[in-house]
Parts: sequence; structure tokens; C-alpha cells
Amino acid sequence: MAKYLVIVESPAKVKTIQKFLGSNYEVLASQGHVRDLPKSQLGIDVENDYEPKYITIRGKGDILAKLRKEAKKADRVYLATDPDREGEAISWHLSQALKLEDRKMYRISFNEITKSAVKASLKQARQIDMDLVDAQQARRMLDRMVGYRISPILWAKVKRGLSAGRVQSVALRIIADREEEINAFIPEEYWTLDASFQIPGEKKPLTAKFYGVGSKKLAIHSKEQMEGILRDLEGASYAVTDVKRGERSKKAPLPFTTSTLQQEASKTLNFSTQKTMRLAQQLYEGVDIKGNGTVGIITYLRTDSTRVSEEAQQNTRTYIKEQYGEEYVSQAQGTKASGKKIQDAHEAIRPTDITRTPSVMKDSLSRDQLRLYQLIWKRFMASQMAEAVYETAQVKIDASLVEGRIQEKTEGEEKGYRFTVSASKIKFDGFLSVYVQEEEEKPESNMLAKGLDRDTVLELLDFDKKQHFTQPPAHYTEAALVKTLEELGIGRPSTYAPTITTIIARRYVAKENRNLYLTELGEVVNNMMKQAFPSIVEVDFTANMEGLLDCVEEGTVSWKTVVENFYPDLEEAVQKAEKELEEIKIEDEVTDVICEECGRNMVIKYGPHGRFLACPGFPECRNTKPYLEKIGVPCPLCGKEVVLRKSKKGRKYYGCEDNPECSFMSWQRPSKEKCPRCGGYMVEKGAKLACADETCGFRMNREKEE
Repeated sequence: MAKYLVIVESPAKVKTIQKFLGSNYEVLASQGHVRDLPKSQLGIDVENDYEPKYITIRGKGDILAKLRKEAKKADRVYLATDPDREGEAISWHLSQALKLEDRKMYRISFNEITKSAVKASLKQARQIDMDLVDAQQARRMLDRMVGYRISPILWAKVKRGLSAGRVQSVALRIIADREEEINAFIPEEYWTLDASFQIPGEKKPLTAKFYGVGSKKLAIHSKEQMEGILRDLEGASYAVTDVKRGERSKKAPLPFTTSTLQQEASKTLNFSTQKTMRLAQQLYEGVDIKGNGTVGIITYLRTDSTRVSEEAQQNTRTYIKEQYGEEYVSQAQGTKASGKKIQDAHEAIRPTDITRTPSVMKDSLSRDQLRLYQLIWKRFMASQMAEAVYETAQVKIDASLVEGRIQEKTEGEEKGYRFTVSASKIKFDGFLSVYVQEEEEKPESNMLAKGLDRDTVLELLDFDKKQHFTQPPAHYTEAALVKTLEELGIGRPSTYAPTITTIIARRYVAKENRNLYLTELGEVVNNMMKQAFPSIVEVDFTANMEGLLDCVEEGTVSWKTVVENFYPDLEEAVQKAEKELEEIKIEDEVTDVICEECGRNMVIKYGPHGRFLACPGFPECRNTKPYLEKIGVPCPLCGKEVVLRKSKKGRKYYGCEDNPECSFMSWQRPSKEKCPRCGGYMVEKGAKLACADETCGFRMNREKEE
């Protein structure tokens, strides 16, 4: 009887797939990559047509020996690695390392680990797609070139253990640019005015928002302006001048891609991108379901496609019809065209069997696995359901002012102040019966009161005036950064999580309450990269490189062309940087701080968290303490020195040297200048100085430093 060998990546899949295929098949795992570029050198022969030098990864010798032995015995070898570039490359490396003959080697791939999908893949066995392999090789070599040529410069100029990366350096720059925007942001004052009205015959009051003068919108910028409007409105009468009733539809969301799953899991479950991918990998590889054994319960997790197979679509629509009724079944197929090439073999992330509801799976999954599975199941269900329908009403309420208060004329028509109300309530819930996103609006049905028609006279109950200040752009969260990277075309589904994990692990970025903040170390590295390697951290350059890798995958561009066009420019920048960049010799700087243990003057050193004070008598004296850099500004509260401090996670802030006795603290750098308007302290905001008290609002240009 013929004997077949199936090689998968992960040991977690072995038992599941073995069970599906039976005794003729031996299933073994390569445990990821088996060959790679050497760690000790660049591993690319730049003098000899950029040939990569692959070696067996340390610790993989025994695995390869076992695979070789089984491959010799087998009549056919099926390479069943993941269905993406990386998986294709692992299959190719296996074929090379095991010296497999073409006649007995076949490549199979499946989007889900289910019996039907695995069996079907054997009938569609093919040869290795070298275009996919070459795209992965090109990416690996570009990343290696950037990492191995630039990282040593960071070691020499700052400290060992730092790293640069083709995608991570751009991600760091995006965060740094946002931090600059936030620091330079100056709040603008504005006011809102709400009015409460009594509708005849209704118990609940109607709340309307101030709009402007007639059809012309008017923003309220100051307290004086607000008081002027309220004076004008004294004694006014109010009537409804227009009511528009209608309907609007809200489309069902698309099923998850890698990026949208990471974003939604971050927002609703507070999962990091790394945690989301780890849990999704477990759900894909298989969980033990009582009565069914181990089976994969979601499709492949690294995808940028929203395509859904016809079979899955049909099964889901049948399920929706049975559970909810015919009217809940979507009339359109939920997919979206993408600017990027998407392998048609890829599907959106979805459950492998829609009848495995979260309640059915409750006893088979851990708490976090269940929460992620529930999110995927609900989103996919919703994507195949009918759109939600809302009843809407838009109401205009005009004030008839006491004569002489305000008489503005526009195009010959008399105008008064106008208030508006927009309201909606659900008429048909459609997909919302299954899946409601966090930002879903709360319907306000009282505004749709049937007694509210044109010319209805309303009684004013009260005004509610509020002062606000515009807010700076939000700090990036992991979800927002993933969204931005995807929109800019930087990285691919498999790279988002490791990129974010790396910049946090290197302490270039600190994560606090979901937000990502640039650390002092991140600032140094980003500035150095911008100065010495501007093209590497250029968003358009990196996005263009991703486009070229897609062209390699399509077979329209040679991978060697991409590499040979990239390396000479990089090498030139590296050589220039080695000559020109100033060394940051922070560790040798002697301070006037005396070591209380041995009496020596302490020195500034650079550690994984940034700068700190250490005794130069190491190892005899191991005394260390935080380094507090004085910024030459007296504390606004007690007059002592303001120093630059860092939070536990490395985020910079300014505080009094006498902390905790003095509580002064500011995220923005304080200035010596006092506010001429209120006497408070001022802070630096880019090219301006602004009063730290937002309600004062005073700002002025900063004097240029020599």
C-alpha cells in the first residue's frame, strides 16, 4: 500500500490532520522555518548577484534528519505549510533541505483545518509557486539589509541592543510625528448651546442644538459671543419651521481581515495585537471539541481579503433563515474591492462551521479564546445579514426675536437664530440583532413625536450653555496604528503584530492605558534615523517597496531587481552615517551628584529604560539612581528646579525636583515666561508659548533660540 508523508508547520496541527487522513498518511511538523540567513553575518553575497546564503537553523538538525528519513520511505511528500508567502517559502526551504525530487513532491494548502478542506487540498496538489517564494525572499533580504547595516550604527552611537527595521522604523516615525503634533497643539475655545422645549401634549422635553442664523451655520468662540446670543434670545418665541422624516439604511460590516480583527479586538476586548494573533492561531490550528476531537474552528488568520467561499456563504444564509427568518438574509454579497492584489485562495476570517455558536463552544474554549471566537462569529454572521433600517427625523426650530434684537438679512430674506434636532430610531434591526459595534449611535425616539409638525409652537424650558476646548489629535493605540499602517500600505497582515511588539520591547515606545507614547530612547533613535536614513523612514518609500514585493508575487518584477536597486543606496547612506553622525557619549558624562556609598562623582549611563546615574566605581560600588535633568526653569509652585522625569514605562514628563513634597507636573515643557494675562506659567507648544490654563487661552510666539 502506498505511503504518503504530509509536512505541516506547527506540531499543534499534526494530530488533527492525522485523524482526518488515516493510516496511509504520516503527518510531521517542521516547527516553522528550517533554513534562514546566518545570524553572525549579513548572509547575502552582494558581490555575487545578491545570492542569499541559507543555513540550517540551530536546533533544527534532528527535525530535518527525521523528515529526511520519512521522506525516503514515502511514495509522495505533501508540503502543507500555511497558505501565504511565508508558508510557500517554508515549503521551498523544506524541498531544498530534504533534497526532494519534483516527481514525488507536491504543495497543498488549505484555508481551514477541517476534514473536507484538508481532503480537498490533496485533490488540488500543485508545484511550489516560486513567485510567492521570491516575494518572501526579497522581503527577508531587504529587512536583513536594513537591520544588519543600520543597527550597528545605533550600537556605536547610542547603545548596544538597539535595532532598526524597514517597517518598525517607519512605525516609530509615525508615532513620533503624532507626538510632535500633540505637543505643538494649541486648544481653541468654543461653546455649545442646547435648548429644552416642551412639545404640546408630550411629557418628555425636546433637546435641540444651536445651529446659527437661518441656514448659515454660526460657531460660538467666546463667552462674550454666547452672552450676546442669549441677550438676543430674551423674550423670543419658538416654532418648528421644517420637519423632514425619512429612512436610512446601515450596511452590514464586512467580515474580518487580519487588520480589522486586530483593531476590533483591541477596541472591544482590550487585547494587544500580539494576544489577538496568538489566540486566533490557537482557534485556527484546532481545539478539542467534545464528541468531535480536535478541529480548527476559524479559517486562516493572516489575510487581507474579505472574500467568502460560496459554500460558507450558502450555509450561513441557510442558518440565518432558520434562526431569524427570510427577511434577515442579506441580498448582496459582502466583499470589498481592494487596491492591493489579493490571492484568491484567501478568504476573510470566519468560523469554519456557523452552527458552532459561541454558546455551543463555551465548554471547549478558554475565556479569552471564547471572547475572540464570539467576536469573529458575530461579525461573520452580521456580514451575511440584511442591512439595518432607521426612521429618521430632522427638525428645524426658528426663534422669532423681539423686534430690534437681530435683523440680519441674507438674499432679501429675514433671518433669526435657528436650533436643529436630528434623531433616528431602529425600524428593522437586521444585522444589529447579532452585532453592535461600540460606536453605534443611541436612538432617541422622543424626537420623532407624532405631534411635532411644521408650525408647531414650542415652549422654551431652559438653555444649557457649555464651554469646550478643541482636543489635540489622539495618541495612537495599537488598533489605530494598525489601521494607519494598513491605510498607508506599510507592512502586511503578518507584520503588524510583530512590528508593534518589537518597538514596545525595544522600549522605543511605552504603552500606557492602551495609548502608545514615544520614550526618550525612541526619540533619539527616530531622530538619528531621520537624519542619516531619511528614505528608510519615509512612508511613501516603504509603501512603494510593499508594492514592488506584490509585483514580485505576481511575477511581473524579478526579486533580484528589487534587491540590487535597494542595496547600493543603503550602503552609501550607511558609510556616510558612520563618518558624519556625532557619537552620543552619555555614559561618560560626569555629574556633580556624589555617590552616598563611596563618595565618587556619579556618571550618566544609558540603560534599556534611558539615562540613569551610576557610580563609576562599579563593580566594587553598584549604587545607581534615576537621572533627573534640570531644564533651567523654576517650579511654578515652589520655586525649586523643574527636572525632566520619566514614568515607569519611559514616557517623558516635567516635575519638581522636590517631588513628592511638591506636586508640580506637566506633560509639556514649562517656560520661564509668565502669562501676561493671568500670571500663570506657560508651556512650549511648537513655535509658540501657551498659557497652561486652557480657560485663559493666552498664546504668543516663542523667541528663537540662538
